[in-house]
Amino acid sequence: MADESVQREALIAAVENVAARIEEEKSYLTDLDSAIGDADHGNNMHRGFQAVAEKTEDFEDMSPGDIVKTVGTTIIGNVGGAAGPLYGGSLMTASQELEDGITAETSVAFAEAYLDKVKDRGDAPVGAKTMVDALTPAVHTYKKSVEQDDLAPLTAFAKAVDAAERGVEFTVPIKALKGRASFLDWRSVGHQDPGATSTLIIMEEILKTAEEYLDGDTDAEAVAETVPDETPGDDE
Repeated sequence: MADESVQREALIAAVENVAARIEEEKSYLTDLDSAIGDADHGNNMHRGFQAVAEKTEDFEDMSPGDIVKTVGTTIIGNVGGAAGPLYGGSLMTASQELEDGITAETSVAFAEAYLDKVKDRGDAPVGAKTMVDALTPAVHTYKKSVEQDDLAPLTAFAKAVDAAERGVEFTVPIKALKGRASFLDWRSVGHQDPGATSTLIIMEEILKTAEEYLDGDTDAEAVAETVPDETPGDDE
């Protein structure tokens, strides 16, 4: 991938784009959370990413890993409830994978570390109607696209975004098993999970930003290019 200065520029642009998109979608996320939660997800995410966007001048002399870590710490300091640790704390942990910069390999490691930490902090499996339902197919798709199908990172990430979108759709007809939404039991069925939705929104803006800095085809769906040589989970 590009040198550190270009990576830094791309990360700053991504942060600004995500912050702007979250601001646009604040009411939508609040409406989703009003149906099955505390009605604060939109405001929380907006407050967190606005605080991050206000720090972009500080990013000019930071490494990519330190930028991501700072994004995480800022989110923790400005987002209340469970969302702060889930989004911010997981970024802080995963940022360690970017100490040597952003490459195809380190980006896969980052994605896996982020997913692992979100699952650990939220204690939520796939199918519990949480952000994990969007993250899991996205990370698995990205890893396979890079490591087995040898696709360009941009193309692989486009597939990951497509997988995340399907994950968001998956949350609608299932019952919530974690978080405040679980208190509604079967009444949670039919509602889209706000955390999965904000995760998709963030990924969509990262993809749009990446299109300006990376080569590759983004008209890609999350389907297998090859059959894996090993059974998923063998290396876990």
